[in-house]
Amino acid sequence: MTQFPSAQDLRDQILYHLTHTQGRGTEFATTFDWRLAVSYTIRDLIVTPWMAGIRAARDQGAKRVYYLSMEFLIGRMLGDAIINLGLDDLMDEALETLGLDKQEILDDEPDAALGNGGLGRLAACFMESLSSLKCPALGYGIRYEHGLFRQRFEAGQQVETPEDWLNQPHPWEFVRLDYSFTIGFKGHVETVDGRAVWHPGESVVARAYDTPVIGWKGEWANTLRLWGAHPTTLFDLHRFNAGDHAAAAEPEALARTLSRVLYPDDGTESGKELRLKQEYFLTAAALQDILRRFLAEHDDLSLLPEKVAIQLNDTHPAIAGPELIRLLMDDHGMDFARALELARGTLNYTNHTLLPEALERWSTWLMGRVLPRHMQIIQMIDDDHRKTSGRPQHVGIVRHDQVQMGELAFIMAGRVNGVSALHTELVKSTVFADLHKLHPDRIVNETNGVTPRRWLRMSNPALSALLDETIGDGWTGDLDQLQRLEPFADDAGFLDRLHAAKRANKVWLSDGLLAGLGVKADPDAIFDVQVKRIHEYKRQLLNILEAIALWRRIHDDPNGDWTPRVKIFGGKAAPGYWLAKTVIHLINDVAATINTDPVTRDLLQIAYPPNYNVSMAEDLVPAADLSEQISTAGKEASGTGNMKFTMNGALTIGTLDGANVEIRDHVGAGNFFLFGLTADEADKLRAIPGHARAAIEASADLRAALQMVAEGRFSGGRADPYFSLLDRTWNDDPFLVTSDFDDYFGTQRTVDAAYRDSAGWDRMAALNIARSGFFSSDRTIRGYMRDIWHIAPIGS
Repeated sequence: MTQFPSAQDLRDQILYHLTHTQGRGTEFATTFDWRLAVSYTIRDLIVTPWMAGIRAARDQGAKRVYYLSMEFLIGRMLGDAIINLGLDDLMDEALETLGLDKQEILDDEPDAALGNGGLGRLAACFMESLSSLKCPALGYGIRYEHGLFRQRFEAGQQVETPEDWLNQPHPWEFVRLDYSFTIGFKGHVETVDGRAVWHPGESVVARAYDTPVIGWKGEWANTLRLWGAHPTTLFDLHRFNAGDHAAAAEPEALARTLSRVLYPDDGTESGKELRLKQEYFLTAAALQDILRRFLAEHDDLSLLPEKVAIQLNDTHPAIAGPELIRLLMDDHGMDFARALELARGTLNYTNHTLLPEALERWSTWLMGRVLPRHMQIIQMIDDDHRKTSGRPQHVGIVRHDQVQMGELAFIMAGRVNGVSALHTELVKSTVFADLHKLHPDRIVNETNGVTPRRWLRMSNPALSALLDETIGDGWTGDLDQLQRLEPFADDAGFLDRLHAAKRANKVWLSDGLLAGLGVKADPDAIFDVQVKRIHEYKRQLLNILEAIALWRRIHDDPNGDWTPRVKIFGGKAAPGYWLAKTVIHLINDVAATINTDPVTRDLLQIAYPPNYNVSMAEDLVPAADLSEQISTAGKEASGTGNMKFTMNGALTIGTLDGANVEIRDHVGAGNFFLFGLTADEADKLRAIPGHARAAIEASADLRAALQMVAEGRFSGGRADPYFSLLDRTWNDDPFLVTSDFDDYFGTQRTVDAAYRDSAGWDRMAALNIARSGFFSSDRTIRGYMRDIWHIAPIGS
């Protein structure tokens, strides 16, 4: 690993940056100043392998991977970089000599607000694994000024405010003024000398901001290139001097709007237009940059599939197919057939959803108005596929006056991959069933993974130290080595130490985050955690209804043999998703009642810390005893939180959905709390009229819980806040909360009994850790490299 000769050298470099970069003396330096001085010191160490890797890839004429994603939920970067450079102990020593607390400095770093949930966190894990495996790659995203909103609660309801992470210097990035591209929108297309010429009516400049992402052992760093939108002209001086000040700034306003907020509400036509523009802005800038890089080394565009692999992370960058064809045709004079062939040989698409509404669709009117040339090319792609595939009449990209972006991504991809074994099979049989029949070799599976460097080594030092002492530290770069832990699952001494490490994490969480919420959490209670985006199919509603039913049972028998439990929720709802926001309101209302109940408060507490993010997850995951993975079977593509909890020794209560299936297969059915309908059973039940009402009438516990909500028991006697939620639950319930409730409630009581057997629980936790090696993102990336990108690590 890259190291300074001594802690003194590291200390000197920190002091140098404090003085010469921050312009501060030690007597006036704040935590912010010290954090930036440490960050610039670490960044200096990263630059050397970063530059060396770029040169090595260029000198060897290597194929590159380009990963396009609307989200990169990278979290705090300083601690991760220190770990990957092997400087953890040395940094502790250097900062101690300066009288500084490393944790205080690490906590001062804001989370980069560049993502929402699993999609963006997966992309961040992939970037780290790509560097750890020395695979030459660039990630392309948007440098959101505010990113996803900051969440707070008022009277239990979610309130969105702007995230301000960029209100201070971001020390990891390098601004690349020379890598700027003009991106056009709207306008018209004319034919000149037999060729189409697009004349955009609006334009912005995409400017590159590069962040090096260092891999394990500090030997290789790849680039995360984020695009910031800037005006082509700062403002119209003539209009400004004429007194029309607002209109004079329109070019700047358009540009700032494009890279200001992640996922603007698309409930309006203007919101839809902004979302489409954002997606094209990212994709067009990335593709211009990719071709620039390619042509700097090669002069034959026919080599593109041999030297370039482009991965589309979900449908957001699906416009890449038409854009690449446009560039090859309109800028490089290629005919359509050849451009289509090269584009399909270069592009690949990762599907992340089975929900039809999540596979984006744009009206042909909107697409034609915002991207008129692309609408023409989309029609050409669709016509070509219709003629060459012999597809059924109902299959196509353009249907019912809408552009189906999922179908466009599939048809333009050389490979389409699902993200868990079950998900991939469901992709074949549901959302892309017709296209799969036409192209049976196109869909492959690459089950998701997470990086053990951040999600075990960094976030759980207590467990990591125990693993190092027990099996050595090789697991950090080769998570399969955790298998060597399995014999220790029957070692009482090891289990005692494992229990102590988990309890220490729970004490940290209890005394910190939970105490700050006013929640008195007993570290010996079950810490039951569900943290993820708030969505109906993830079924936070099922979890809180179970809490209500349990609370009622405890009230009826306060001296019963109950297992104390702390239920912890975390996650944000999309601003326009009223039902998800109603569930948030219900969770907070229920918590306010239960947490102050003198009869039950020592047995049941509910915590919902606001503004869940990567840093909060790094506290919650190591402290969790029980991982809630309770989505409706057949709706979750994979999940990655389930993997983080498993490798940190939390047991899973879950359905046979997404990667839960593979987690259960790996850790063993006896070490996983399974409940609920299968995907096939769910589909059949959903088709039965009145299924929800029948399930409610058959369950006394569920009926009583819903009745308490309907009576306003948790909302000051007012029932109206939850009328719509109750109506949907009784009369529709498409995600089968009611049908799975009794099995879920009963399985939770099995969890209670298992937790009371402390040694047995610790043994199951040890086996979960020992058998979690498959879920490393290193394994996932090796699969992409082998099956999709056909690329080898540099130096192999």
